[in-house]
Amino acid sequence: MKHAFFASKALLKITAAGIFSIGILLTTSSTFAQTVNQEKAYQPGYYRLPVGDFEVIALSDGTVPQNFHQLLTNVKPGEIDRLLKLNYQSDPVELSVNGYLIKKGNELILVDAGTAEAYGPTLGHLIESLRRAGYQPEQISAVLITHIHIDHTGGLMDKGKLAFPNATIYISKPEVDFWLTAESKRKAPENLKNYFVQAEATVGPYLKAGKVKIFEYGKQVLPGILPLASPGHTPGHTFFSLESKGEKLLFWGDIMHAAAVQFADPAVTIVYDVNPSAAAAQRKKAFQDAAQKGYLVAADHLSYPGIGRIRAEDNSYVWVPANYSTYTAAQ
Repeated sequence: MKHAFFASKALLKITAAGIFSIGILLTTSSTFAQTVNQEKAYQPGYYRLPVGDFEVIALSDGTVPQNFHQLLTNVKPGEIDRLLKLNYQSDPVELSVNGYLIKKGNELILVDAGTAEAYGPTLGHLIESLRRAGYQPEQISAVLITHIHIDHTGGLMDKGKLAFPNATIYISKPEVDFWLTAESKRKAPENLKNYFVQAEATVGPYLKAGKVKIFEYGKQVLPGILPLASPGHTPGHTFFSLESKGEKLLFWGDIMHAAAVQFADPAVTIVYDVNPSAAAAQRKKAFQDAAQKGYLVAADHLSYPGIGRIRAEDNSYVWVPANYSTYTAAQ
């Protein structure tokens, strides 16, 4: 089976230049050193929102500066700077890494697991945020993985041990088939082998422990939670739709990374897209559907907490963050 992943010229160029890092593109060493000096300023974040009978809690893993000129592809000259200026931002941009906790009664379900120790001290705070919200990793019964990139699966492990020892990990069959099979790893170019090594390091221990449930699309993985195929960023990238009492929240995973640019132009892609054209098509479809139907969305790289709605405006879209409330349904 031929995978478009191996044909990404932009990605190969980045890796050849030696600045490739799975899922997250770090900026210059001087910029990163500055963020390290700000480590003590980190504020563990959690944000609660009721969705029908469920409660959703956004958990901050932290932020990291991203050079959009290196990260983004298929973008018109000058557009990045123009759109960043329009949104009162400048390059590099602090990019959020978010995870989400779904709570119903005593059941705790995590959507993506953050980075753990993969990217330095400004990230890797998801479990800290979880604890600040009042919960322990041992209480998590399930982890839903939107896709296998280390900024979403790195937090599955904690210093060589299962970070969520009582959880079942849910991953789509296309994603497992791509990242965790010997054939795919064998066919991968040498400078991309690390993707597969990290997939094995983060998901592999759960597989060996019999704690991974591989799902196919078309039925709920858990009550009220339906997986939806959204291939492009990775072959098995998955949205998770949470519905209860007429309310809906769609967990978007990595459908987008650069809000200031991609809401204005959904055709803009990133160097980490396995299949850039498919990723752009999924993004356009997702934006259109969310704008037409008005449901909530949650995205792992939108500015924390990353929950809101989108509105169509001319030929682009506008992000409308969820209105903040100090009230949340009793659980």
